[in-house]
This record gives sequence, structure tokens and C-alpha cells, in this order.
Amino acid sequence: MASPGLELLFELVSREIIRPQDPLVCFIHWELISRGLRCLGINEQAGAQETGTERLPDGWANNKELYTLRYGHGTSQILLKALTVEGTLMVNAMELQSEKVSDVTLNIEDFIDGAHLQQYHSVYKNPVELKHQLEAKLFSSLLGSKKENVRAERARERPADDDPLRVPTRNPPSHHPPWTDPLGHFPYGAADLDPLGGRSGGMIMDPFHAGRTRPRPDPLGLPPGAVPPGARFDPFGPIGSGRPGPDPDHLPPPGYDDMFM
Repeated sequence: MASPGLELLFELVSREIIRPQDPLVCFIHWELISRGLRCLGINEQAGAQETGTERLPDGWANNKELYTLRYGHGTSQILLKALTVEGTLMVNAMELQSEKVSDVTLNIEDFIDGAHLQQYHSVYKNPVELKHQLEAKLFSSLLGSKKENVRAERARERPADDDPLRVPTRNPPSHHPPWTDPLGHFPYGAADLDPLGGRSGGMIMDPFHAGRTRPRPDPLGLPPGAVPPGARFDPFGPIGSGRPGPDPDHLPPPGYDDMFM
């Protein structure tokens, strides 16, 4: 299966495709583009005001025996040469800064149907095997594997403190959560937003204690600290005598005794 975008490129240059090696060079070009490179031109040396493009530059297929294309990504540049020799395409790629070289020899008939040069859906044979050979012999030693490049790109985009495997700390930082009222008003709803934070201010308002925090009694006279702050605790016996009241949860809802509600 060819890389997405190759069909559009093929249609753009189809008039220049007249030899079996032309669509093969087109395929190699798009594999480089799909790895984040951009084509800089058809010369070995950089030209004036050179900008990268995904398209094949003008004149790319003028010489049917030797194709010369140069690609760039950041500060790295790749010089690609493809030489036609007796039914094969000898492809050589060199990273200009490090002068690292890789090459692959492709039997054109194994991958190109010469009887359908102008038909994109028929011209390529064994595209999966072609991609495998290009990856293993030409690209991986110069550019790394495609999966590694994708992981590296995602790592660069991820914030430095973003770790999907990190377990949240049990002692969160002391900064105030976004729902804290900076003016110091009674925090209605704070306990619903942060049920484990030991905060007051649930949805039910206590009319007898509005505006101030009401201490929570320890059931059955348990010693201080026996029930962790913010923990849900179901009493297992009668409540002690020191319990203040009334409990907001005991306030009946409006119309609770209306038989038609």
C-alpha cells in the first residue's frame, strides 16, 4: 500500500512519466516527503533563496539515466542519486553534513508495470515490499526508522512535566484550586468540587451556620485523627452527645409531605 498523498503527486507529474524508472523515482521521493523532509532542488549545490517543497521540482525527469534530488530537514540535507543500469535502479543517498551513505538496488520490473505507466492504480506492483526495502536499506541508517521519528516528534511536542506514567502525589501543591474564591466568600460547592479535600461548602446550605465552617464531630467519641480528613464515614452506632445540630442533610426538601409530588 502506497503512502497517502502519492496519488496526488503522481497526477501532478504524470505528463513527465514516460519511462518505467520515472514512477519508481516518484515513489522514492514521496517516501522521503512522508518522513518530514522537503525537496530543495535538482542540483547538488544549494541555490539562491531555496525553499523546500513536497512536489517534485521542475526538470526532475529531464535526464532519464541519472536523477539527482536534494532534500532537507532542519540543518540536515540528503543528496539522492538514482542511476538506471540494465533494468535496475541503483539508488544512493548521502547525508551531506556527516557524509554517511546508504544505497539500494531495485529491479524495476519487480515494482513497476511498464504497460500502465499513466495509470496510478495499476503502475505499482508490490508496494509493500518496495517500502520495506527502502526503509531497511536506504532510509533507516540515515534517518532512523519511521516509528522512531514519530516518537521523537511527539516527545518534542510534549511538555517537559507531562509524564503519562506518573502517579499523582498524595500531597498536592499548596496553590489554590481554580474554584477558590480569592475574595474569601463562603465556599459554597467547594466540597462537591473537591470531595477528598476535607472542605466544607456542599450543595445543601445550612441556614444556621451559613458563612462559617462547622466542625465535624467524631462519631462515638473517637479520638482526634481516627477518621482521616475528607474520608466518607458511616457511623456504626449512636452519635455522641456533643453533636451540634441540626444537620443540613436532615433538612427536608420543599414539598416532601405533598402526596402529589
